[in-house]
Amino acid sequence: MVRLNKIYTRTGDAGETGLVDGSRLPKSAPRMAAIGDVDELNSAIGVALTHPMLPGFRDMLDRIQNELFDLGADFATPGPDYAPSDMVLRIAASQIERLEREIDAMNSELEALRSFILPGGSPAAAAIHLARAICRRAERSAVAAHRDPGAIGGLNPLGLTYINRLSDHLFVLARAINRVGTGDLLWQPGATR
Repeated sequence: MVRLNKIYTRTGDAGETGLVDGSRLPKSAPRMAAIGDVDELNSAIGVALTHPMLPGFRDMLDRIQNELFDLGADFATPGPDYAPSDMVLRIAASQIERLEREIDAMNSELEALRSFILPGGSPAAAAIHLARAICRRAERSAVAAHRDPGAIGGLNPLGLTYINRLSDHLFVLARAINRVGTGDLLWQPGATR
């Protein structure tokens, strides 16, 4: 269990922050951008959870919020050993597989797509669409950090897969939420010309 007695430490006042292994990076480093985007994504999901939704959807998002903290810790732990342990949080294949099972289950209840989906619908679905867009940004940041030639090592490839799959999950979840409410909002190409 994490215990924080003091919130400010003053160790980041010079523009650097510490990683899990004790090494320090500039707060502007690509790895830190990825960690920050994951944190923003988690916050967006927290906002989405303030809206009414079916308990099963809420349970999925509760698990995802915890996993996003795991992902942040994973990204804050330099490689090259990406094996999880009692002392090192790493995203595991089983977490990705669960996301895929949930996507498949939700998608089996949805109509096939006939057009691109506009982000919106119910307040809960709109909030999930916003989280999905933030997730895509977090993925771009994570890929940039993984490929950063000046970095102290790449990111866990399973973490990159997790965040890619999560954006798919959030897209299908938004559709599933709208299925029991307003329905999908479909893009109508050129409708306002």
